[in-house]
Amino acid sequence: MGRKSKFDASFKAKVALEAIKEQKTLTELAKEFEVSPVKITAWKQEFLANASAAFVSPDTSREKEFSHLKAEKDRLLKKVGELTIENDFFASACEDAGLKVR
Repeated sequence: MGRKSKFDASFKAKVALEAIKEQKTLTELAKEFEVSPVKITAWKQEFLANASAAFVSPDTSREKEFSHLKAEKDRLLKKVGELTIENDFFASACEDAGLKVR
């Protein structure tokens, strides 16, 4: 598991935008923001790769996936409840019949 970055997302975005503008060299940006030029390049590439996410409407696949997962969770919780009731019933019936239950 990787360690948590000491830079927050807004800082990374700010640095990436400055790199995209190309008004300063990577070395100048690295000195200004006290970050490695390698990190700046990586953040710039990540920013550009995920830029289209800014234009995705909230009703797209994430929202549908979330509602599907919520429905599946509710179904599974209901099933666990049913099985727990059945298990308790049969355990009680076995004890009443004098059978040993785990």
